Amino acid sequence: MSTALTPRGIRRLHDVLARYTDSGQIPGVVALVGVGDQTHVEALGTLRHQGGAPMRRDTLFRMSSASKPVTTAAAMVLLDECRMRLDDPVDAWLPELADRQVLKAPDGPLEVTVPARRPITVRDVLTSTFGLGIDLPLMGSPIMTAVLERSNYDPETAPVPEPDEWLRRIAELPLSYQPGERWQYDLAHDLLGVLVARVSGQPFDVFLQERIFAPLGMSDTGFFVSAADIDRLPPVYFPDGNGEFPVWDEAEGGRWSKPPAFPSGAGGLISTVDDWHAYFRMLLNHGTHHGQRVLSRPAVELMTTHRLTPEQAAPRAALARDNVHLSFGQGQQGGWGLGMGVRTERGDYAPVGQFGWDGGTGTSAYADPSNNLVGVLVTQTGLSCPDPARLIHDFWTTVYQALED
Repeated sequence: MSTALTPRGIRRLHDVLARYTDSGQIPGVVALVGVGDQTHVEALGTLRHQGGAPMRRDTLFRMSSASKPVTTAAAMVLLDECRMRLDDPVDAWLPELADRQVLKAPDGPLEVTVPARRPITVRDVLTSTFGLGIDLPLMGSPIMTAVLERSNYDPETAPVPEPDEWLRRIAELPLSYQPGERWQYDLAHDLLGVLVARVSGQPFDVFLQERIFAPLGMSDTGFFVSAADIDRLPPVYFPDGNGEFPVWDEAEGGRWSKPPAFPSGAGGLISTVDDWHAYFRMLLNHGTHHGQRVLSRPAVELMTTHRLTPEQAAPRAALARDNVHLSFGQGQQGGWGLGMGVRTERGDYAPVGQFGWDGGTGTSAYADPSNNLVGVLVTQTGLSCPDPARLIHDFWTTVYQALED
């Protein structure tokens, strides 16, 4: 007998989500659960804090770090076509990163370096082990300060760099670790977007549109929102946990209201629950969508299988474990594939084999092969206080209770 959502489970899912919107903890939420051919969507609350238009199934959301699995798919297309290989040095396409220097001590002065033992490879970028990234134990160190200055640009205070300029700034820095030595968060996926553009000869956003979005029918996904659709985009709030909901980004005139100078593969995509469902359903279907092949089966298996050695994965585990008081378990899957978490241990209601990722603007998307399940939850409420993370946790707890064989 196949798995399905039960009527009782659907009611409970609605009630759990409604607790957050009715209480005002979360202004609005859209949630999709797809099990086989059965799809259920909840749209609750409003686009704005304390009122405004209601949330709808086609409301647009900033996916933030939930963008990472989609960015990875673009690179997998190029691997499928043998236009690059996993262990190719990236020097041919990213000469700015040739002949790297590496800090002698990861938290030491930027000037005290040793030569890299080998070039950075495509595999290093895909696995987030190329040598630079967000690293919580290094916060406050010279390298992390420099990385954040060069990668966390604010369009309200300075022009956003175009991809070539972004890479030039990053290439001014030594690596904090030897290539392949240590998993570090975030930066690799912005670099991956630049790599895809250089290898393909197309802008990253154009390549994604032609090779991923169009074949999957993801008509609402991109790096900005047109004027015709801007009313479907809510603001993003970063609440303080004490009832205040300061706006981080408005819709009209905001960061996503025009094409970006730098399309961020780490967290720049806008989308809807149905578009994200199509993407993760393609992964569950081993790379096909309505009979059309988007990725090869081996490419999907590579993306969704744990890829890191214990030594590489140690900081990945620490990132989730040391923030559990804020994330309520999200990120503690045990493994990392390409661009997403892969569950290698059963630590909550989800089974081993589940894969996907979350985003700092209150987004969460995972697929579960054993139950033929895709779940997508999106809000306009950033993870600046515990409420959005609690909502994500409760969504997944309730989804798994709603299943019945």
